[in-house]
Amino acid sequence: MENKKDFDCCPPFDTVPWDNKILEWDNKKFVKDKVLTFFYIPLNFGCVIKRIMKKMTEAQVPSSEYLCLSDHTSKWNMDIYIAVDDIVGELQNVTMSGSFFSKVYEGNFKDTKKWCDDYKAHAEKIGLNISKTYMWYTTCPKCAKKYNKNYVVIIGQINK
Repeated sequence: MENKKDFDCCPPFDTVPWDNKILEWDNKKFVKDKVLTFFYIPLNFGCVIKRIMKKMTEAQVPSSEYLCLSDHTSKWNMDIYIAVDDIVGELQNVTMSGSFFSKVYEGNFKDTKKWCDDYKAHAEKIGLNISKTYMWYTTCPKCAKKYNKNYVVIIGQINK
């Protein structure tokens, strides 16, 4: 992972470790919070991230992967999970375990349904039964514009 000083906000995203990969997680640590949405469009994402990052900094707990999973639970709410290196006392801490399949997409968010349909079809084609999916928006809009790439990773838990 690059040193945080090497970039202003979001690190450049390397697709190789995430595209068409099976991930094995054993009690992978995350902090969890909620974001308000309006027809799936996040309204307070930045504020929630800033609050979480402040608590992580105060607790001296980094997120060395910059992994932030989004779970769109309804048109009005999205749960977010930020991978952390240790427990953060003032936040809701959760763990994830199991096998996960990840696939990278690039482009405009208007293609999200197309990406989700492709992900589902691809997982079925290679014999995977996915029970739950998460979206990872790898960069903020400002950094996506700066890098001229808007990568989104779909990560799904494999139901065995």
